[in-house]
This record gives sequence, C-alpha cells and structure tokens, in this order.
Amino acid sequence: MPVDEQSSTRPESDSTGVRAHVADSWLRSAAAGVQVDTVDAPITLPGDALRDHRSAHPLARVFPLLDDVLGQAARDCDAVMAVSDASGQLLWVCGTPSVLRRAESIGFVEGSNWDERLAGTNAPGMALRLDRSVNVLGAEHFRRSVQHWSCAATTIHDPSDQSILGVLDITGGDEIGVPQTMAMVRAAARMAESELARELLVRCRSAASAEVPAGGGLSVLMESLGRNDTLLTIDDGRGRRQTVRLSPRHSEILLLLASAPRGLSGDELAILLYEEDSSASTLRVEMGRLRSLLGDDLLASRPYRLVAGLAGDWLAVEAHLAAGDVASAMRSYRGPLLPRSVAPGVVRLRESIEGDVRTAILRSGRADLMSAWTRSASGADDYEMWQAQARVLGPGSPLMPLVHNQIQRLDRELGKP
Repeated sequence: MPVDEQSSTRPESDSTGVRAHVADSWLRSAAAGVQVDTVDAPITLPGDALRDHRSAHPLARVFPLLDDVLGQAARDCDAVMAVSDASGQLLWVCGTPSVLRRAESIGFVEGSNWDERLAGTNAPGMALRLDRSVNVLGAEHFRRSVQHWSCAATTIHDPSDQSILGVLDITGGDEIGVPQTMAMVRAAARMAESELARELLVRCRSAASAEVPAGGGLSVLMESLGRNDTLLTIDDGRGRRQTVRLSPRHSEILLLLASAPRGLSGDELAILLYEEDSSASTLRVEMGRLRSLLGDDLLASRPYRLVAGLAGDWLAVEAHLAAGDVASAMRSYRGPLLPRSVAPGVVRLRESIEGDVRTAILRSGRADLMSAWTRSASGADDYEMWQAQARVLGPGSPLMPLVHNQIQRLDRELGKP
C-alpha cells in the first residue's frame, strides 16, 4: 500500500494540528509497512534469549534503581514503567497485575520490540529515533489498538561515549500527558546515567590498578573507541589518579605509542602520524607539549615509548576476539577508533579492529549480533551484513520486513537490478 494511502486509513489522522514530529513518525511507520490494524508489537526476544540479553545488558546494573524510583510511582498511578534496549526491545515492564494484563493486550510486554518501524508511532520508538524526550498522547499513536494509551519516554546514554543504551518509558492513561510526568521520567534517566558514570569510574580505576607492575608504578587506561579525543586515566601507583582529555593530535600520538610496546623512532612515528612529510622539529614540538601535559615519568625518548602499564578499550576488544567471545567484543566495541583521525597509522589500526569485529560477527551466525552491527553507524549500510542477517533470521522472523526494506534501500542506492 502506498505511504499516503495507508496513512489516510488511520482514524483521527487528519494532519490539522498534528505535531510535526508525530506526523513524521506516521510517515516512517507507514513506509516501514506497519499496519494500523495490527493489534500487538512483534516479540523479538523470546524466553531464554530475553533473560540472557537482559542479564548482560548495561542497564541491568541500574534497573533496581529505576524500579525503586519510577517503577513504584507507576504502580501507584496505575501506569506501566518500561525499559528498552537501543533497538527498542522491552527488557523490563513493571506495573500492577491488572495494568500489566491490559498492556499485554497491545503487546506491550517484555521481549516485544517497539521500534517505530515495527510497532508504529509510540514514545519509546520515537525517543530512540530522535534521541530526545518525547510523549505520544492517545490518538497520536499509529496503531488503533494503542490509541487509548499515552506514554512519555527519554533515552538513557552510556556515560563513556554518550551512545544510546536504551529508553525509559512510562505508559498509562491521559494523565501521562502532564508535564510533571516527563520531568519525572527525565530525572530518573539522569539518575541512572549518574550511577552508570560512578560505576564506570570505579571500573576504570580497577582496570588501571590491575595493570600496575608488582611493587607499584605508573599505569594508564586509554579510552579511544568511538571518540575523537582519548580519555586518559593515569594512576601513579601511590593512590593518586588523574583523568586527562587529550587533544586529537596527542590522542593519535599516544595511541600509536601504545600500539608499539618497544617504542618508535622519531622518523617511524612521523610516518605513522602525518599524511604528508613533516619536519622533525614539528614532531619534537608536539612531543614536548605532550610531555609537559603528562610528565617526564610517563613518556621516554630514544625511542619514543610509554613507560607505564597499559590498559585500553580497543585492547579489550582484541582480547575478547582472541578468546572467541564475539558477544563481549561487540559490547566492548563502542565505535571506530578515533574516527576523525587521518593519521596513516591510526587509520590502519582502526580499519584492522573494525574489520576483525565485523568478520567475527559474520562468522558467528548470530542474528542478535548482526542486528546490533547494522544499527550502528558503521553497519547501517553494510549490505553483506544485512543479507547475512536475512539468511539467519528466516522468513518467520518479525524482523524480516525491516531487514528486507533495508536490503531494498541499498539495492536502489547501489543501482542493483
């Protein structure tokens, strides 16, 4: 059915007075093939898959906090609190038994997927799409079965790189539309992010401490995946820690040195660092600035090298791959290494790590990992991965319409017959 024809079948879909972002979501829903008369949302995480995915998800660490703060409030006002992952799959749905039974009638249950391309216009799906707080009120929902509900949702971000971890939502009756509801949802989400940031700091300190040689000494933790500037945590081995956000150039230098344990001569470092020939004095100036920032104890010369125990987020990805743990490697891979860098040595390392992760996912035959890859910026246009995902899912999967639509989009863009 053409997009505008299907949209016109919606009750109360007259565009007069409809908020622009809601109208845009209706168009996206129709274009994705969502039917207005579909009663429920597809289950994409059944049974054991849900339990395993939920227990391994970062938001599992803060769910008790969210349930205590917002879940109890939802129960008190006959509403439902839900937490989804970054693909719209509901991991937790909390409420009183009677409200949960009503929510079940529209498929608002744990394991269902509320990405707006699968479930039509709704607050969790739109929050994921727009990466901001949104509410969807009654008849603004695309599917008729959901139009007696209202919902307010906001995204929860990873404190290390600000990527979306999932969505926090409260769904109920007309009272959900009041501003206080959205303020409460946002406050709970920010509280969860603060707790995740605190836990990240503890883990960073523990990881840095684990790299300290016997008897103490300097250690560093480098976080460079999905970031344009490295976040460096320095532990002096005597209980003092310092976190430094490096400039893009200093991030490149330190990454190259971290990848060469035996060190690099000035000429070798310059070749890896600069796209074009650069004078030795230029490199010496940069190294002088970096040494002033980090101290003489961390950087040695002749050759240039790091004099510290080293831990790095990209090294963790490589370790997981070496151990055959593709799922952990995918969770640790937060995006390309220093994505804006054009330094030849960084480009080679970035392409090598990304290629290794991609190959491991293709070989794994796991639809959940392939889906996570194609949701990333790196994998959104990965034609081979979309095709592999279609083969693994099989014709009965509720994700197949989305996968086929993406393959057809790429066919058009690539000019395939």
